[in-house]
Amino acid sequence: MILNQNTQALRVQIEDAVKDLHTLTQEIGHKELATAVGELRNRMAEPYMFVVVGEVKAGKSSFLNALLDAGREICAVAPQPMTDTIQQILHGEAEQTVVVNPYLKKIFIPADILRDIAIVDTPGTNSIVERHQEITEGFIPASDLVIFVFEAKNPYRQSAWDFFDFIHRDWHKKIIFVLQQKDLLNAEDLSVNERGLYDFARKKGLDDPVIFKTSAKAEQEGRFDDSGFSAVRDYIRTHVTGGRGAALKLHNNLLTSGNILDRIRTGLGIRSAQFQNDRVFRADILQTLDHQEAKSNHQSSILIENLLNGYDRATRQIGQELENGLSFPSLLRRSFLGIFSKQSSIKDWLDGLSKKLETNLNAELKAKLSNGVVDLADSVQQMAKMIDLKIRSSTTAVVKSDSYIFEDISEKRAAVLKDLQEAFGQFMARSENFTDAKLFPENADVSPNIAAGSGVAVIGLILAAVTKTAVFDITGGVLTGVGLIFAGISAGIQRRKITRGYFEEIGQGRNRMEEALRHKLTAYVRIIKSRINDNFADLDALLINEETQIAHFESAYQSLRDRFENLEKSLEIK
Repeated sequence: MILNQNTQALRVQIEDAVKDLHTLTQEIGHKELATAVGELRNRMAEPYMFVVVGEVKAGKSSFLNALLDAGREICAVAPQPMTDTIQQILHGEAEQTVVVNPYLKKIFIPADILRDIAIVDTPGTNSIVERHQEITEGFIPASDLVIFVFEAKNPYRQSAWDFFDFIHRDWHKKIIFVLQQKDLLNAEDLSVNERGLYDFARKKGLDDPVIFKTSAKAEQEGRFDDSGFSAVRDYIRTHVTGGRGAALKLHNNLLTSGNILDRIRTGLGIRSAQFQNDRVFRADILQTLDHQEAKSNHQSSILIENLLNGYDRATRQIGQELENGLSFPSLLRRSFLGIFSKQSSIKDWLDGLSKKLETNLNAELKAKLSNGVVDLADSVQQMAKMIDLKIRSSTTAVVKSDSYIFEDISEKRAAVLKDLQEAFGQFMARSENFTDAKLFPENADVSPNIAAGSGVAVIGLILAAVTKTAVFDITGGVLTGVGLIFAGISAGIQRRKITRGYFEEIGQGRNRMEEALRHKLTAYVRIIKSRINDNFADLDALLINEETQIAHFESAYQSLRDRFENLEKSLEIK
């Protein structure tokens, strides 16, 4: 593989792109990805890095000592587990050990093989403590090759294959296998285990597993033809050394960055799906509110129509009596009787007619108003009940896994929905939310406690008072005014004019009543709808923020994806 002449410029560009990727993972707030990219940045200038993993006593330390050929033991070997820290082995002109922390140390030695590679020795996969696990997994994303060392006698230990899944499935790292301590098996058993390892790795997703069989003991005893280390070193020379390692490392950096971008893409897809589901849920709430408002307004129209019909019957009856009473014989009789009895005068008759109109209107309207308002209040409360049911039965959740990249948003969303459920439950429990005395300030002294939890009674009382105010005074005033006409005008001549004026005034009163009722009833429904909708303020704010955040992350992702693809094309490895 030959690196083209733009190596250094490409390295700078790749480092810059990885830096921006690091910024993106930090903005997302995902600790694992941010740590992985941070480690990748820290190790970009280091040599091609091997990470050696395997179970305790699989022979990792012996394998490394033989591979390094330093003439002495670099990695401690003993009957009991010795690698209790992670050791990064690097080239140095003088031997030196630097303790980074209690779990990690760097060992510098003047071994020729380390001029092109760096090696990370890890604790056994079946004995890694939590901190070891964290650091080991931190090295994996920045690694260029993972060497899985198995005990030749048993390459099927579960803890090792669990760790393999993390390396291969999560990070798609290049992996080779080593069957160490082959000298402890005869050739036939070794061949059986090699084939078993090959088949098992294929089942795990590797297309063509690379397997080496080694004996550190044979290598250190000088039996080089039997040790198997020549094949390992040939593999390293062919695939890494001779100037190829730097190019491969850049390539691996791009692959790892692409893997992280794929994870972000997957996370964005889940987050976008959640956002769309939440938008559909919110749109459904608004549509339900509109639908229920229309139903309640229709209920109001039915109530108003019934009231107007009653109004027409009552006023028509009185109008007929007025017209009949204004006939010449009736007026003559009342004028004659009025001489002897004050109660029989025309004025008293008109006063009585006015009171009768008021009584009849009360009789016609009060029962209809009371029953109609009960139906209207039930319709309005049904609006709230339907929204409450939708909130509690919502199945919009897409995020159900702790591995979700945007987990903080998932938690925030869950908290908002929980608060919405609790707040709406409290809203439903307060009867005053379904009454609105502010609409009727002239009746503000009507106690809402009469509602007995439903708000129906108080609505009926308020509407009854409003109806009376809007209509009865007007119609009573008409009849009183009619009486004044007889102060000096001939009734016979004015009969038609008086009757026509009565019905005109009654018609205007009817219009005023209809307008007042429609305005106040629709306003009442609209205000309750608004109060219900106000409960969704936090969810609306979350969705607005989500739309902005998703657009930002989508743009950042696409920009980085384009940059890495262009860099991949520019890095011509042959």
